[in-house]
Amino acid sequence: MTSAVPDMPVPEVVRSFAEAGEPVEPVWRNGAGGVTYRLGSRFVKWQPHHPEISLEREATKLRWVNSYTPSPQVLGLGRTNGASWLMTHAVPGSSAVSSRWLADPRAAVHAVGHGLRELHERLPVDQCPWRWDPETRADNAVRRGIHVGSTLRDTPEIDRLVVCHGDACCPNTILADDGQVSGHVDFGSLGVADRWADIAVAAMSTRWNYGPGWEHELVAAYGLAVDDVRMSYYQALWNAT
Repeated sequence: MTSAVPDMPVPEVVRSFAEAGEPVEPVWRNGAGGVTYRLGSRFVKWQPHHPEISLEREATKLRWVNSYTPSPQVLGLGRTNGASWLMTHAVPGSSAVSSRWLADPRAAVHAVGHGLRELHERLPVDQCPWRWDPETRADNAVRRGIHVGSTLRDTPEIDRLVVCHGDACCPNTILADDGQVSGHVDFGSLGVADRWADIAVAAMSTRWNYGPGWEHELVAAYGLAVDDVRMSYYQALWNAT
């Protein structure tokens, strides 16, 4: 989950990318201390070293995703002073949690649900080399020292395998002015898993972004009836890992 950006100095490497007179605007901070900056039509992710985050891996996944669906184009990648950075070209539009869409949550929720279904339809499972299934996620969490309860090892039967976004929270859907989905961002955890792994997290994130009461509408916009068992399981897995 991401949050507002604190008042902090812009890293020198990020400032060096700004063209003459171009403002450097911090727009988002993740829970691991990384900050995303806007420089005109470009974004730069700056991330201090963290065992859960690899911008190199994200760049590799982005290049794969670019062939199938609107997503940020990689412009550069590097490391400096204990941190890494990733520069991408902006996807046209604004986040589904920008002020424009927070004022119209019904339109935003419907767009996020519909856009997630489109994303799943576009990405080819048989061509994806990464996994995001519960066993893989639990094993990765254990390697990082996180205790994963035995109940999370008892996985629901797979509904449908898709290439999951991996962080389908509402902020990662980009909407055009007319409310249509223009793309998705933040594919660092992308991998093959049951589609409910994404749906459950997208629905859960509506609580954080728009308030209570929108989860079922997002699932309906995706095109399904709510599956309480899979929703509860994948939300618990997200919170645990």
